[in-house]
Amino acid sequence: MDPTIAITKAIATSDYPALHTLFTTTHPTLNPGEQRSLSAHFLFHAVSSPTFFPSAFHSPLLPPILDVTLSNLPPVVEGGADNTLRQRLFDFHVERGDYATAARILSGMKMEDNPNSVYYVTPLDRCDVFVKVAECYLEEDLTVEAEGAVGKAGGVIEAHGIGFPREVGGGVDDDGTKMEGEDVEQQQRTITLLLRYKSTYARILDSNRKFLQAAMKYYDLSTAYLHTDAIDAEELVIMLGKAVTCAILSPNSAQRQRVLGMVYKDERLSQLDSIPEFQSHSSILTKMYLNRIVQKQELETFESSLAEHQKAIMSDGLTIVERGVLEHNMVAVSHLYTSIYFSQLSSLLGVVDADKAEKVAAKMISDGSLCGEIDEVEGLLRFVSRAGAAGGKMSSAEEEESNLIRWDETITNFCVQLNKVTDAVKAV
Repeated sequence: MDPTIAITKAIATSDYPALHTLFTTTHPTLNPGEQRSLSAHFLFHAVSSPTFFPSAFHSPLLPPILDVTLSNLPPVVEGGADNTLRQRLFDFHVERGDYATAARILSGMKMEDNPNSVYYVTPLDRCDVFVKVAECYLEEDLTVEAEGAVGKAGGVIEAHGIGFPREVGGGVDDDGTKMEGEDVEQQQRTITLLLRYKSTYARILDSNRKFLQAAMKYYDLSTAYLHTDAIDAEELVIMLGKAVTCAILSPNSAQRQRVLGMVYKDERLSQLDSIPEFQSHSSILTKMYLNRIVQKQELETFESSLAEHQKAIMSDGLTIVERGVLEHNMVAVSHLYTSIYFSQLSSLLGVVDADKAEKVAAKMISDGSLCGEIDEVEGLLRFVSRAGAAGGKMSSAEEEESNLIRWDETITNFCVQLNKVTDAVKAV
């Protein structure tokens, strides 16, 4: 019997053993061109059948058939049946919780810009595919693969200028005209996709321990109410909590201080106290922004809420949060004391012994993040102001950094007040 006729008949009757025999015995004996034609014939008729899928996915005989067909196809399959199959396989594996396989299958989709091609995919749908792939890889903690997929999504967004509409929620287009029906739906779909993209990107930055960048992305997500009212307010507060986590874990810098200030001035910060995993966050962030000492008990509570990748032990034997809090407390102590013994300092910091406190202080002094002198004979740390360390006046670089911090704080205050005014106007 002609193999194409046999395949058509087997699909109509869901005869999986017959299909398995055809693709494991007959298919390998054909020349490459015939193999591709037969594979394309199977895919087209299989996805066109109203009964073959999804029940066929549950047959143990199907996986080898799909492996053979998807790897032996002509450049174009009628109706883009191979893409249709990949989408259905993706949904099937996601339902089973096999996210890595789902991502691998979906990433093989053919997506072209030519509207006349059977593989034409709109920029928005193309971005959606890449975001889905990234989301699935993240479910399996495959950060490298997820980063590659989200990078492709970002490329589509940038190339096609996909962004948040100027006005959201009222169905108004960028030119001020009223939108209805499909236009409003498309607008909301764009917003949802962009928020998913930003969320995925933030999770990847977080997993890669790029905490400052992740903090800014999470905070951006927490203000999604400016773009849509479709997201629950509690979800936005959770994003705010993640922003606080990453901001606290970030290395000390003027930009970090700006992020701390931006979150500190957010009216929702106190709401984190009612969420168990974030109950110590507002207190620690407030103390960090105001240069107050973070207590050991607060540190332990905060650390217990962290994910595994956020608890990594660094080369100096301290965890990421221990080192960050230690450096912060060292600066906070410098605002309270003119000098202090390392034995007292270690007791005050509560996380290290005197020797380690001295090593951290020495490192901070050498990299310019702490102004002071160490008296090794006395075991004493003396703090000096930046102006004092520079002979009574700041260097141009230090003065520029100080001005930058003040400028950042001014901009932050302005943005916070502007957001409040915008929200008030929308509420009228």
